[in-house]
Amino acid sequence: MNPIVVIPARRAATRLPGKPLADIAGEPMIVHVWRRAIEADVGPVLVATDDDEIADAIRAVGGEAVLTRSDHPSGSDRVFEAISLQDPDQYYDVIVNIQGDLPTVARDTIRDAMAPLADADVAIGTPVVEITLEEEKTAPSVVKMIGSPIAARRFRALYFTRATAPWGEGPLYHHIGLYVWRRQALARFIALPPSPLELREKLEQLRAIEAGMRIDAVEVDAVPLGVDTQADLERARRIFAATAGER
Repeated sequence: MNPIVVIPARRAATRLPGKPLADIAGEPMIVHVWRRAIEADVGPVLVATDDDEIADAIRAVGGEAVLTRSDHPSGSDRVFEAISLQDPDQYYDVIVNIQGDLPTVARDTIRDAMAPLADADVAIGTPVVEITLEEEKTAPSVVKMIGSPIAARRFRALYFTRATAPWGEGPLYHHIGLYVWRRQALARFIALPPSPLELREKLEQLRAIEAGMRIDAVEVDAVPLGVDTQADLERARRIFAATAGER
């Protein structure tokens, strides 16, 4: 495999406008995500953005950024445009898509999510974490992966939902929105129209499931903080302040 990491980042976030440039410990959030991707050391790292200031922030720390259109309906579309512009000869055949609002994502989470693609039948790899807090088991904001165990800490994903599922005794798994795509799978995915269950659950990955694409999930140890609101941003700042000496 020849992987590349692509981090999509747009300026016009609905709940927290301008969040890729929000300051955390003296640097824009997007720079922290870029640093986590560099630390994972799985391949070159590219930030895909529609904003010159975001691109400049990445280039200022020695990173690489590519400007994309501003009208993409999803991060997946932005990632595909970026890789098409950056690598028209298709040298990179695996694309690691890390959301630009995960400043605490662990390097091992990024690495582990790649493991399923060692199986030629797997189109997409993604991480999950066992849910331990009772309130998260019923929270619609916590997306659950329903999967069939196929090995230790490894699942074939059958469905993703905002509901509490599956029913009955046993663990529930929180899905982390980080995807490792085969390039052909991503090309096929963005060419498909939004699917009925995707629209109903508001979960983009269901389009792949409904199209028969195999997604395998890997259990990892921690959920990275996703920054969607001002409260999330303040929490991220506290985390980085508390761990300043460790980074």
